[in-house]
Amino acid sequence: MIIENNNFILEHIAASGQCFRMNKTSGTEYSVIAKGRYLTLKQMEDKKVLLSCSEEEFMEYWSEYFDVAYDYDGIVSSLVTGEDEFLQKAASYGHGLRILRQELFEILITFIISQRKSIPAIKRCVEELCQRFGEKRTDAATNTAYYTFPSPEMLGRADKEALREAGLGYRDEYVRQTALAVREGDIDLNSLQTLGYEEAVKELMKLPGVGIKVANCVALYGLHQIDAFPVDVWIDRILKDVYQNSFDVAAYKGYAGIVQQYMFYYIRSL
Repeated sequence: MIIENNNFILEHIAASGQCFRMNKTSGTEYSVIAKGRYLTLKQMEDKKVLLSCSEEEFMEYWSEYFDVAYDYDGIVSSLVTGEDEFLQKAASYGHGLRILRQELFEILITFIISQRKSIPAIKRCVEELCQRFGEKRTDAATNTAYYTFPSPEMLGRADKEALREAGLGYRDEYVRQTALAVREGDIDLNSLQTLGYEEAVKELMKLPGVGIKVANCVALYGLHQIDAFPVDVWIDRILKDVYQNSFDVAAYKGYAGIVQQYMFYYIRSL
């Protein structure tokens, strides 16, 4: 099926650092594995994307995943016409970026893995983890074999050696202990959906290997807490060099996380 949207550019989404299982396959074509499913997408033009799924599957799974109902047009317009010169450029460059609504456990584990790793290295590690501990499936529409993201049960049963062989390094115990915490009910991921942003971050930081940056990433990409504003080395550089540590996050309340994504995507292009 084809969807039309003013702010849906696959290249920008795939390279935005929020999702590690969305990859370019050729030219303007991409694949994504999420929610236990496989999807191919092709950018036909700036406002049109061709998807390999049916309209029914799109409405049931992918519409929410790609957050198609959210008004990104209004945010891009307000930033491009605003007084902040850096955000004018960032929003203009990054338009088409969307905050994906990803599965919470997957986001939690992948961002624990992401610490002190480049995006290509994270992708390799996540794919290795899926091939070792996920479920192998075949997509009916494209006849493509793929692996689902491992369940808490599978990762909780994995030994440290097997996790380390997947490229986790020192993060192996963090991943195993967090998976165990989810499996045993020490943390109820579903209940996090009912919490406010600050409460959710506080709960997430009780987990091994989850500091303030990872907790904010999980809040933004897994809980869709749009006020979350993760600060990594790139954002920290912007806050210091561009804003002299005077950037007012509160001025963008209700969509600060989207602003952060435009900042991140733009600074990495320079």
